[in-house]
Amino acid sequence: MFRVKKTLNHNTVIVIGMDDNREYLLIGKGVGFGKKVSERMEAPEGCTVYSLQKKTERGSAMELVKDLDPVFLEIAEQVLKEAERVFGKIDWSILFPMADHIAFAVKRIRNQEQISNPLTGDIRALFHMEYKTAECIVSILRERLGIEIDEHEVGYIALHIHSAIEDENVALSMQIARTVRECIQMVEEETGVSIDVMSLSYNRLMNHVRYMAARAMKGERLKLDMNDYMSIKFPDEFRIASTVCGHLEKYLKKPLDPVEIGYLAMHIQRVSAEQE
Repeated sequence: MFRVKKTLNHNTVIVIGMDDNREYLLIGKGVGFGKKVSERMEAPEGCTVYSLQKKTERGSAMELVKDLDPVFLEIAEQVLKEAERVFGKIDWSILFPMADHIAFAVKRIRNQEQISNPLTGDIRALFHMEYKTAECIVSILRERLGIEIDEHEVGYIALHIHSAIEDENVALSMQIARTVRECIQMVEEETGVSIDVMSLSYNRLMNHVRYMAARAMKGERLKLDMNDYMSIKFPDEFRIASTVCGHLEKYLKKPLDPVEIGYLAMHIQRVSAEQE
């Protein structure tokens, strides 16, 4: 049971839990319609209940809700509902950061300040299902606000969805995509061959870098050491792998297991060989 504190619009209302005296945000079609301050209510079926005690990178959820137009909370909820349908359980703590990002994206578009993200293609390939899910925002913004959003903004929403289904924040997801891009550029410069970002080996390489970062964060180690073999058999790929691992270590501020170099070199070699 909740007690109404403030109705933001027909679909969003701030309430106080009767059991714990904590503030919550309820989002759902018509959930705030006709509600009066201090009125008691149950959360309707299908309604999203979000704790306003949560902290985000830009402050507390309670502070953010004061500055955000409720429509962006509703749009973020629609996107996350789709993500929940596709992926199952998700972390709803991403609601406010996503709503905040959508609000700024809409502001940029209205001011004709649309951005270009050189990593959009990598995000689409590395987080393919997240990107496909994020595309739902195109029709949502078109129908609700008459706004046309481009693929670069969809890419950023995909990263938010990824952070809602994996224990990996948006900044780390971006760094992984950036590290993969650096790796591919190094391989292209060394071989003089342009690499197909839609190829299977490229996808494997991206996922390997992603899990390599995850292992470093968790302190996990690989069991098999391929360094000697790869350094002798494929010295150029091994050198590139060493450089890439160094870049990733600097960002993560955590050491990578030296064995990772050999495995990364193997994936780089596969990408190179597939393009020949």
